[in-house]
Amino acid sequence: MPELPEVETIRRQLAPAVEGRVLERMEVLDARWCDPAPPEEVADAVRGRRIERLSRRGKYLIWELEDEVYIAMHLRMTGNLLVVPAEEDAADRPHLRVRLVLDSGDRVLFVDVRRFGTGIVLLGEAALEEYFSSRLGVEPLSPEFTAEALRELARGRKAPVKAFLLSQERVAGVGNIYADEALFRARIHPLRPVGTLKRAQIVALRDAVVESLEAGIDAKGASIDDFRHTDGAQGSFQDRFLIHLREGEPCVRCGNTVKKMRAAGRGTYVCERCQPRPRARAVSHTR
Repeated sequence: MPELPEVETIRRQLAPAVEGRVLERMEVLDARWCDPAPPEEVADAVRGRRIERLSRRGKYLIWELEDEVYIAMHLRMTGNLLVVPAEEDAADRPHLRVRLVLDSGDRVLFVDVRRFGTGIVLLGEAALEEYFSSRLGVEPLSPEFTAEALRELARGRKAPVKAFLLSQERVAGVGNIYADEALFRARIHPLRPVGTLKRAQIVALRDAVVESLEAGIDAKGASIDDFRHTDGAQGSFQDRFLIHLREGEPCVRCGNTVKKMRAAGRGTYVCERCQPRPRARAVSHTR
């Protein structure tokens, strides 16, 4: 699934082509994309509006249109946004779900093999804030993502730290890849209860999350399966992984063999020399 760095890469590549343009029309070719809203109502709400800004919140891409009309898109597992000139916009393009036609003549295509990607139109800034307030926590590349803020979020929680990082209601935008990379950088085992982390570990984890995300953005995302840039090219972060997908390989830090395990229901990669497994707590017995 595209995570924060992949969505941010798309935003940066797409913004110069769309900001300031007029969205002449949006053709929703798959009603499931905007369900339960009817495709024609979604199209009517955005037709002819100027695109003022392209922004991102967590893993969501937000089209900010004039008069406070917003399109919030989520790529889910296999969604991609491609920019093509009109002459290349073949009607029979495989897996095409949405076509956005700009006054420049360019088309932005939402292509999605597995049809999990979604879009919603929100009217007014209050509606936008309400939509995200229950879905997304702190933005990890924002000034609000401090060690103290992370410590408050983790306080008293028994969930494994990997599950905590994957919870979008806590920290927005971190997925499986970047959770593994951050935990390795911070030398924290994925199964350690997040509420037991010491202050120094919280500081290390906060810094590691930011560093991992920034490294992913610098590499223009990771293309393991379906993720592509707006021109169809691949990202390169998969060539820079420190721990993710390195099962059976020597740890880049200590040479110990990298293991694969399950954490938070996801395939998880760990060096248990650099990231010591938490000790099981002794159970007291009374007669």
